[in-house]
Amino acid sequence: MDHFKGQPRLPKFAVPKRYDILLKPNLSDCKFGGSVAVDLDIVSDTKFVVLNAAELSIASGSVSFTQKASSKAIKVELMEADEILVLEFPDLLPHGVGVLAMEFEGVLNDKMKGFYRSTYEINGVKKNMAVTQFEPADARRCFPCWDEPACKVCQRVVVLQASFKITLVAPSELVALSNMPITEEKINGALKTVSYQETPIMSTYLVAVVVGLFDYVENHTSDGVKVRVYCQVGKANQGKFALDVAVKTLELYKEYFATPYPLPKLDMIAIPDFAAGAMENYGLVTYRETALQVATVVAHELAHQWFGNLVTMEWWTHLWLNEGFATWVSYLATDSLFPEWKIWTQFLDETVEGLKLDGLAESHPIEVEINHASEIDEIFDAISYRKGASVIRMLQSYLGAEPFQKSLAAYIKKHAYSNAKTEDLWAALEEGSGEPVTKLMNSWTSQKGYPVVAVNIKDQKLDFKQTQFLSSGSHGDGQWIVPITLCSGTYDSRKNFLLQGNSETIDVKELLGFSILDDKSRWLKINVDQSGFYRVKYDDDLAARLRHAIGKKCLNETDRFGILDDAFALCMARHQPLTSLLTLMSAYSEELEYTVLSNLIHISSTLGRIAADATPELLKEFKHFFINLFQYSAEKLGWDAKQGESHLDSMLRGELMTALAVFGHDPTIDEAIRRFQAFLDDRNTPLLPPDVRRAAYVAVMQRVNTSNKWGFESLLKVYRETDLSQEKTRILGSLSSCPDPNIVLEVLNFLLTPEVRSQDVVFGLAVSKEGRETAWEWLKENWEHISKTWGSGFLLTRFVSAIVSPFASFDKAKEVEEFFSTRTRPSIARTLKQSIERVHIKAKWAESIRNEKQLAEAVTELAYRKY
Repeated sequence: MDHFKGQPRLPKFAVPKRYDILLKPNLSDCKFGGSVAVDLDIVSDTKFVVLNAAELSIASGSVSFTQKASSKAIKVELMEADEILVLEFPDLLPHGVGVLAMEFEGVLNDKMKGFYRSTYEINGVKKNMAVTQFEPADARRCFPCWDEPACKVCQRVVVLQASFKITLVAPSELVALSNMPITEEKINGALKTVSYQETPIMSTYLVAVVVGLFDYVENHTSDGVKVRVYCQVGKANQGKFALDVAVKTLELYKEYFATPYPLPKLDMIAIPDFAAGAMENYGLVTYRETALQVATVVAHELAHQWFGNLVTMEWWTHLWLNEGFATWVSYLATDSLFPEWKIWTQFLDETVEGLKLDGLAESHPIEVEINHASEIDEIFDAISYRKGASVIRMLQSYLGAEPFQKSLAAYIKKHAYSNAKTEDLWAALEEGSGEPVTKLMNSWTSQKGYPVVAVNIKDQKLDFKQTQFLSSGSHGDGQWIVPITLCSGTYDSRKNFLLQGNSETIDVKELLGFSILDDKSRWLKINVDQSGFYRVKYDDDLAARLRHAIGKKCLNETDRFGILDDAFALCMARHQPLTSLLTLMSAYSEELEYTVLSNLIHISSTLGRIAADATPELLKEFKHFFINLFQYSAEKLGWDAKQGESHLDSMLRGELMTALAVFGHDPTIDEAIRRFQAFLDDRNTPLLPPDVRRAAYVAVMQRVNTSNKWGFESLLKVYRETDLSQEKTRILGSLSSCPDPNIVLEVLNFLLTPEVRSQDVVFGLAVSKEGRETAWEWLKENWEHISKTWGSGFLLTRFVSAIVSPFASFDKAKEVEEFFSTRTRPSIARTLKQSIERVHIKAKWAESIRNEKQLAEAVTELAYRKY
């Protein structure tokens, strides 16, 4: 039996075809029992059956394999370290399909993975519900199974997907849901037995069960698919928006993928305790209560019903195929449903998060080798989701929308109810477009990082040169095939070419048809609409032209965003001085677009923190400059919504007021406190609608200290009185912004009380710069408890990144390394390295800023300039 220990994948001598599963959750004592009968195809000589199981108690006497005759297992061993169950039978098992059967018991855990319990209240009484969360590898915590998306036997792919026949025994008064519609329900006193239709072929991580008390709203698609949204009792109305989005999105995807939704029903359900944002279980999508209200999240999960569920990745190495694609197509769907939201401008946030993580030496390729289930959680990150989505957008932009869509439809049709790898998608796109997709895209998926393209103009020649961009300022040795797009002076004429080598020189007149050197006001923009996953560094002449064009409002908002973000990244990597970034920022003083201003706020906030470390004597001037930068837009928007204003304006208002409060703008803080007092007197006051509440809460916390805790105590009162998840997380995210470290410590300790759901603790970890050291000491002191409570899922990584990353000193990086040298574990190893690298990057940046000669003069001039 020891032969099976320490193996990354299950042995390949048995292939499951069908599972018949019975589950009996006991919501009172938080345990469950069950049985499973697996139709198992024995494909090579073996006396052993090896499958996944974890945290289950197997009834040894119940384990049997039946083909023509029944054989009892002579040895049953659960190897917890490897999460495998090894069964030994007396003789070689006959080749062909037989039935493996066994009974088991387990605990409804509180870790938000496997088969777990979540709590809710009905009329003030606390109750339990039973919920499953199996992705990536936790079905094994509910029933013994082959818990892998697929595997290979010999040289042919054998799909480890199977169909599932599920039966639940649950309290009669509760709602019991699974992936498929109910076929039979038998009530026997206090319990009922509910049987469901058999599922199509699918992976174990997509099986789902929920048992609890819910209300629902219902609708149907045009071809008769029943769609329901389940919410807590009394909150059904909160599901109406998601229901509308779901019905329209299913219709849209049916057309886009040229394949109907494969199941007869779709249930979506809000779960009070839920670690991720949502989970795409086939036919039963689970959500955090807050995520169910977000159109892109609903569209993302429904995209998975085709891209992930109908066609499944072969192994977790190809996770990005699921997540990157679903992220990209969720924006396509949302844009179709809500064109007024201009959602593609917000897609830039996805790209930026991908660029940030991929600018680290400790990044990883889109396709990353996974050798053990414990490594999977860490790749559910900005590379798989956001870089993945961004390179898909880049490819779609290069190939054209129509060939891309038709090729995708062909890919779905070919691989339906089967598994696929990245190469299969490239082959379909190559065939449909006639372009060398495999060659182009391998440079983006098989190596980490991305290029910065330096552009210089001299004597009517444009020089393009690519090097790997690293936020540390180092140079990597990566090389990419880069789809270059450009336009000059107008968007009417766009040019493009592939930069295949390290450099290329192009004659300007030949490329554009005119000279740009004769007209100093004519700008040149590379990476039009930011559709490419790379950064651009312009020479001084081209940069000055773009700065002038921004001031004159000649560029669209995505390009204004891109120029700013590239300049910020280049400054952090010490490729450009801070004075040049600040001068560029001043060109945005009359900016009004949400996406651009949101990024400007983020950049200003980061600069404020680094200035506090590098040049504390200039912090007042920096804050004055930032306040001036946002005054124009803040005064235009004001605190109160205008009739007919856009959804983006209401989002921007809250972000602007929050930023002004953090930068210490007293009139903003005074007005926020006035409105907050009105809100305390009347929770329905029009003076503080949800869009500006966080701004008011943050402003209130700026005046809190140990001798004046009124604002803190008032916010805790609001937290305790509300039953809305959005409001609770909004308050948690505001409390830790307090500049008093003693209050920050109180907030952090509050996070560990039963008053805060364990999934929500991470919202309170983004502390003020004054609270950084307090948060680090708190993390060290509570690490054992935190590690034990959150250590079995990806939430633990959030503690590390949120508390370690904000520092900017080499000494602190060393201290962090020393602390974790005896406390690390595989699930946080990558995040820890990335966080320490970020500290090093900021420390070098702070050092560079301290040595910048004209900085004091430049900041002072910008701070007191009349805008």
